[in-house]
Amino acid sequence: MSSLQVRVARKVVEALDICSFELVAADGRPLPPFSAGSHVDVQLPNGLTRQYSLANDPTESHRYLIAVLRDAASRGGSAAMHDAVHEGDLLTISAPKNHFPLAHDASRHLLLAGGIGVTPILCMAERLATIGAAFEMHYCTRSRARTAFHGRIHASAFAERVHFHFDDGEAAQRLDPSALLAAPQAGTHLYVCGPKGFIDAVLGTARACGWPEAALHVEYFSADVAPHDGDAPFEVQLASTGRVVVVPRERSVVQALADAGVEVPTSCEQGVCGTCLTRVLAGVPDHRDVYLTPEEQAANDQFTPCCSRAKTPRLVLDL
Repeated sequence: MSSLQVRVARKVVEALDICSFELVAADGRPLPPFSAGSHVDVQLPNGLTRQYSLANDPTESHRYLIAVLRDAASRGGSAAMHDAVHEGDLLTISAPKNHFPLAHDASRHLLLAGGIGVTPILCMAERLATIGAAFEMHYCTRSRARTAFHGRIHASAFAERVHFHFDDGEAAQRLDPSALLAAPQAGTHLYVCGPKGFIDAVLGTARACGWPEAALHVEYFSADVAPHDGDAPFEVQLASTGRVVVVPRERSVVQALADAGVEVPTSCEQGVCGTCLTRVLAGVPDHRDVYLTPEEQAANDQFTPCCSRAKTPRLVLDL
């Protein structure tokens, strides 16, 4: 993937613990086009790489807009963006990539955002409003003070299609997924982004209400990565050389390979971004990612070695 040099033209406090960053091409030229739901990989000053969704109108070519929540449990990414990145700084980013596209054959779109998950959802709303598509957006946050882009949404042409839900508000205005998703209609597609608990609750409700899997679209920003009590050592074999590397119980495949001098590109290290996705030629993976669809996981021909393990004693990898 080609890289781009960008300059931070503006850094704005959008809400409590949330800053937006307006990125423009360092050479002043138009930026590569992007579609709603896209993200870019950002190389941070501390050497980490993180993915951030684009939150601006996809018709814009002069800038990319991202927003970052300062995470109390940050592994270095959000803290670096908030503390070490300033207006005027130069950053290296990837060209836009999209693993969360709109389904353009849908007759209606239902957009659900939780917290900082508003970034790709807002971009989708901008696009759907531009093309005159039918959609409705629900935006859930802990409080008004933590609601990024509140003013922008209120001033938008699609403001009447957006419903805000605050955890600290009156019970009547809180999101009721069971009521909202109770009657799935043919041609309606559901898009959800936000914290894992929010996403899991929405998807669980949608599936219980009979929504078809093909109508469910999701993007996770993070996932829980923790050892399981039943984890055991297993082997991975490199198809190119036949070399076998043992993966201990307490190490990931990526870590075990790195210990053996074999580097696999990673970014999120949580099974979210797909950077480390690797083909599996033999054996059965124990999928623990949120990147692959259930159908892709069932095929067992690829896995995310940053967090997934093995159900069989050995995996043969296309490395």
